[in-house]
Amino acid sequence: MDDFASRWSPRADQPRFLHVHGSFSLGGKEARAVRLMNLWGDRAHHSIVSAAPHLMSARDALDPATPVDFPDPPPLAGKPSLGRFKAIAEFLAQYDLILSYNWGAMDAVMAHRIHARSLALPPLIHHEDGFNADEAGGLKPQRNLYRRLALRRAHALVVPSIRLEGIARTVWRQPPAKVHLIRNGIDTARYAQPPVPGAIPALNRTPGKLLVGTLAGLRPVKNIPRLVRAVAPHRDRLQLVVVGEGPERDAILAEASAHEIDDLCMAGFMHEPWRFIGLFDIFALSSDSEQFPISLIEAMAAGLPIASMDVGDVANMVAPENRAFVVPDDAALASALGALSADEVLRRRLGEANRFRARRDFTEDAMVDAYARLYGEALSSPRILR
Repeated sequence: MDDFASRWSPRADQPRFLHVHGSFSLGGKEARAVRLMNLWGDRAHHSIVSAAPHLMSARDALDPATPVDFPDPPPLAGKPSLGRFKAIAEFLAQYDLILSYNWGAMDAVMAHRIHARSLALPPLIHHEDGFNADEAGGLKPQRNLYRRLALRRAHALVVPSIRLEGIARTVWRQPPAKVHLIRNGIDTARYAQPPVPGAIPALNRTPGKLLVGTLAGLRPVKNIPRLVRAVAPHRDRLQLVVVGEGPERDAILAEASAHEIDDLCMAGFMHEPWRFIGLFDIFALSSDSEQFPISLIEAMAAGLPIASMDVGDVANMVAPENRAFVVPDDAALASALGALSADEVLRRRLGEANRFRARRDFTEDAMVDAYARLYGEALSSPRILR
């Protein structure tokens, strides 16, 4: 039995939340889920399961005081079958509220849809935050149909971006009243503090160079090799720092070697980004697909200029002054980095505009209140998390 499971068991007055993830490696959706759990403390008990049980690194960001355990569910991924769906549904029946996340949890949503009435299952709220590499270039018709069918008995569908809200209503044919747009938010005041010197232990800063930083799970959809190629023409004045871990690490190192970049910093996974993100001079985002990336808000709150691919809601997230550096292709990303690296006054002006927008529009309090209200309503206890 793991430390969390042995430390916590639900109290009679605590609602029991089951979080069903495709994977629980720390990324945007996992960081948000963990932050909500930590903030709500003992107002609820949380059980976390993953369709990929070996991908659970986000548990390291949980506060030791947060009531949480990690039960062993039936297989959450695999060939669809009525027997497997029945087993999943019986597992879901132990809880008061089911919270599912992204495509990797969709079999649990389907099991809930099939057995919700016969087993009197608790309400389910599904969260869609974006797509992996296999759907970055376009949604798959079979998955659209599967989502459409599986979500029929869901209490609500939560999305963070305007683009996903449109997909939910038109492609997945969800009733407008079921779709909830809740923008990601952070504690912006934390990011106003100066970064901690030496907060990135792996960083050996090259004298005379500016730091271009990114925070991402090292998965194909994040396309960090694209960022390596964008930095390469400016390697005499830019040093790239990649904070994150994942299966693409070797591919990124190989790309850097191919472009004769010898000072790439692969910092690995790091929590508490407010301690280090302000060390960067420019924040870059090179993903093939995003929706409403939390790392972008963190960089904005730290007062950084942004160079990004034009994905998801990014162009509408950054300050208007920064939109010219949200670009359509690889060559334009390299040009954006070059222009920002050449103009200190521009970097400072864009950074302050982004900081102002983050403080005004992307606060943690608004996000937390929206989730507390939605989850509370699903439990018929509107103030249980407040």
